Amino acid sequence: MSTDIAQAWRAYCAKLADAGAVILAEDVPTDPLIRTEGFRYLSRLSKLALEQYVEASDPDFPFFYQLSHETGKIGADNPDNEYWNASISGHNDYRITGKRGSMFYFSIVANAMRYHIDGSAHATGSLMSDEIHWGPNGEVEIIASCTPPTGVDAGKNWLRLEPDASVIIIRQSALDRTTERGGEFHIERIGGPAVPAPLDAAKLAQGLGAAAQFVSGVAQTFADWTRLFRQTPNRFPNIDQAMFQKGGGAKDIYYAHAYWQIAPDEAWVIEVTPPECYYWNFQLDNWWMESLDYRFRQITVNKHSAKVDASGVVRIICAARDPGLKTGAYNWIDTCGHVEGTALLRWAGASAHPLPQARVVKLQDLERDDA
Repeated sequence: MSTDIAQAWRAYCAKLADAGAVILAEDVPTDPLIRTEGFRYLSRLSKLALEQYVEASDPDFPFFYQLSHETGKIGADNPDNEYWNASISGHNDYRITGKRGSMFYFSIVANAMRYHIDGSAHATGSLMSDEIHWGPNGEVEIIASCTPPTGVDAGKNWLRLEPDASVIIIRQSALDRTTERGGEFHIERIGGPAVPAPLDAAKLAQGLGAAAQFVSGVAQTFADWTRLFRQTPNRFPNIDQAMFQKGGGAKDIYYAHAYWQIAPDEAWVIEVTPPECYYWNFQLDNWWMESLDYRFRQITVNKHSAKVDASGVVRIICAARDPGLKTGAYNWIDTCGHVEGTALLRWAGASAHPLPQARVVKLQDLERDDA
């Protein structure tokens, strides 16, 4: 058995090495920053994959972990969000308890996560915050199962599973991350064993194999998305939302992705009138569809933080530096040393889904016109 697990480890390492082909593909820009971030991306995906498929892989003893956060990012992760995942089996029943925080948005979704197979994440059931019965202090209990619970509160706070459901995801969104906090939640299997079984070599080998497939599958999926967006540079094309739903996108969000490419002395200027909606945000991402480092740089703006002009138009200027315009409301987004990458505008619960007007201009022209 020790020989078998050693072989599984070697196979895992070899598949990680092979995943480097995604970064080194001929049509990926040779920009050293893009390539370097690409290999860091693989290391981050490896970290996330091991958490999901090795550490959190026992559906009898699930716990909530973060599959996307400040130093591990997948598919245009939202800087305003907290994502919490729990690995489960659709054949089991689960109880989720906790208390809601102050973040304005909450949803819980059960998915059949197939990123490591075909790049998809099929939703089997979901509950939005207004569909959930919360206690007077934000406390909650949710039952996740294939069949509705029975008893006095039958169907109340029920998250529908299907037999192939493999993960439960909690999304919480803030309008102001400096003041809003996420809630705390716990998950347990109903009627499961009392303690976990000792680690099994075959199970670890399976987890390592799935983790390696996850790394290459996720990297390839979103690199292909970037290639699609690159066909219409510096514009926001109208893309069928079914593509994003397959990738695990929320059903109440319209995703307007784009590819941008500018010189260091240029700016990408975006203008749009936000529709009626409970939330929207714009963010700048790198070639690998990771949000740029929002911990230290100004790379995102949302409904709460955006400056809007008198006519209701939001003007976003993506550039290497703030042009320091004295007239007109605008929102500067830092390109963080990049000259190309991807971007995303989300409309959540919106009455319409306008696509922004966008153009590339010289920074000095913006400053001259403002003088």
